Amino acid sequence: MKEVKAFIRQHRIADVLQALRQSGLCELATPGASCHNITVSQVQRPLASTDPTQQHYSMDLAEAVVTEYKLELACADDVADALVDAIAKAAHTGQTEAGWIFVSDIQRSVQIR
Repeated sequence: MKEVKAFIRQHRIADVLQALRQSGLCELATPGASCHNITVSQVQRPLASTDPTQQHYSMDLAEAVVTEYKLELACADDVADALVDAIAKAAHTGQTEAGWIFVSDIQRSVQIR
């Protein structure tokens, strides 16, 4: 299994989720689906952009940040590349540093029943 973690600009997250739905690989209600535990969290990234229109001031961090979404999912090894491609295509902004996608091996997983 693989873990895919992507940091995506906030105005692209809806398109990324739609692309994952359309891929047919992340059907949560489908038995034996290749993609599991999709989560989306709003995050703040300091030192992220030289473009002041992308930044706002975080009172908690006491500095300028870019608000993004972190998408995480677990998937079968054989579909990881297809999911990464779908995420990258849907998250594309044409800007430098528009986000990152990381893929890691999962050594073990246990489903809680």
